[in-house]
Amino acid sequence: MPTRTDLRNIAIIAHVDHGKTTLVDHMLRQARVFRENQQVAERIMDSNDLERERGITILAKNTAIRIPDPKTGGEVKINIVDTPGHADFGGEVERVLNMVDGVLLLVDAAEGPKPQTRFVLRKALGMGRRAIVVINKLDRKDADPERVLNETFDLFIELGASDEQADFPVVYASATQGRASLTVELGPDLVPLFSTILDEVPAPNVDPDAPVQMLVTTLDYDPYRGMVAVGRIFAGRIRAGQPMARITRDGKVRPVTAAYLYVHQGLARVEVEEAAAGEIVAIAGLDEVAIGETLADPENPVALPTITVEEPTVRMTFGVNTSPFGGREGRWSTSRRIRDRLFEELKHNVAMQVAETASADTFLVSGRGELHLAILIETMRREGYEFQVSRPEVILREDENGELLEPFEEVHIETNPETVGAVVEMLGKRRGEMLKMIDTSQGLVHLEYIVPTRGLLGFRYQFLTATRGMGLINTIFHGYAAQAGPIPTRSKGSLVAWEEGIATIFGIKGTEVRGSMFISAGTHVYEGMVIGEHQRPGDLDVNIAKTKHLTNMRQSIREIDERITPPRNLSLDECIEYLSDDELLEVTPENLRIRKRVLDRHERGRAAKRAKEALEV
Repeated sequence: MPTRTDLRNIAIIAHVDHGKTTLVDHMLRQARVFRENQQVAERIMDSNDLERERGITILAKNTAIRIPDPKTGGEVKINIVDTPGHADFGGEVERVLNMVDGVLLLVDAAEGPKPQTRFVLRKALGMGRRAIVVINKLDRKDADPERVLNETFDLFIELGASDEQADFPVVYASATQGRASLTVELGPDLVPLFSTILDEVPAPNVDPDAPVQMLVTTLDYDPYRGMVAVGRIFAGRIRAGQPMARITRDGKVRPVTAAYLYVHQGLARVEVEEAAAGEIVAIAGLDEVAIGETLADPENPVALPTITVEEPTVRMTFGVNTSPFGGREGRWSTSRRIRDRLFEELKHNVAMQVAETASADTFLVSGRGELHLAILIETMRREGYEFQVSRPEVILREDENGELLEPFEEVHIETNPETVGAVVEMLGKRRGEMLKMIDTSQGLVHLEYIVPTRGLLGFRYQFLTATRGMGLINTIFHGYAAQAGPIPTRSKGSLVAWEEGIATIFGIKGTEVRGSMFISAGTHVYEGMVIGEHQRPGDLDVNIAKTKHLTNMRQSIREIDERITPPRNLSLDECIEYLSDDELLEVTPENLRIRKRVLDRHERGRAAKRAKEALEV
């Protein structure tokens, strides 16, 4: 089978914040993709607003560079896929690995392999991809490249790498400086990295004269040319305007036309007339297509193996906002609009699942983790949607004997020696099983646990509080096992508004002694809205809108100038972690409000009484 020596397809994989996107920036610069005087933002591949705000890659993206090949004297095109590093977005990694022949595995020169490093490397090795290890951030003061290289080799062996995969090439780099070398003494540029890619990543073995086959890996949308399918041509050639056969996941064959054909060059898509096997292309003008489907020759339609990803482990309900303030702030708030948006998400988010429930205005959305679902919530919120969501819950399974199984996570924690005791106690209460506890060279303590996913819901904020914001926690899916038993939920109750009105300074002043506040004076509240966290177990209904009784008696100026504690402004992630089973989160483009499922305080009291009586019986 012919080999395309003028082409390489690679993906860059790593743990969160190990420098993938920064490295791509400098690869683009040194490949002369930008003009000399062109102003280019940092982490240019993180084009999504949420990605820039959170500092992480959420969506896999394609780019391409051209570099000279010193052996042939010609140019070689390198298609590059920048992937997410967080395990919650592992579906992005799993599907883009179908497009490439090799991977650059970035490892921090000080931190070494992390949980997500294990996750993405396991996927790459399982698909037989050739890996180049890039030990990045060599400019760090605490860099220890020799230790990190040994740990990385151990990880390859632990994950069952073949002899060929375990004999990986190593490149040392500093992505922020745009420098690389085959030794720890960095060179002036990234030429050693480019040379290693050309020498070590296998060129595509393809048959350009066979019937065409292309696997759809990513979907995009062009406002002028409609749906855009991105994928790799595994065989044959595609020409613009060519009739093709779309083979669906269930084997049905539908006629389509490749109206417009693009290839990637730098950050842009360039329209071309023809592309051959081995190339990563984008086809626009398709009426309908889904990820995992095959575009094939209409006269000889042969499907490629479809894309499979791991099943979700966490779910939550999305529903129409039923609060008294519903419909005031959002552009789209009806069940039809919410339903259409959720099912639209499934077209390009293959790791997510959506199911309808017995209620027409409530939908069950399943994902890889709390962050996976939180990104969807924040995206919909910015698009103008208004809705309410419930507390996340784990997805249980049954084994062949009918026993219920629940998901478990592998948890890696680094914290100060002074706070280890508190962390161990917290994880012990959440049914965590300690695997390892070691002192690091940085004076920290590294803990490894297996913890039920159920025990980690709402844990991150409490962990940061216990470690005074200095602790680091990373999790990765471990597997399903027998249920671990009861796990205590939130230890404190909520402060709940008992009537609709406007929060006053006088009302807040009298309430803040009962706990911490989530709202400030002047905030509109309604009965059943959570306005703060109670300092004790159990909820407390408070009159936050009461005003001070006015008289004609003279008062000291100090009494008039009431001083209140600033409120805790909860982020979306913190709101989701805070929720208890009897609470909902109201999401609008302007506000996040936590509320009780049952707004009427008398009704809540009667329900609590009935639950107590049922337990006594």
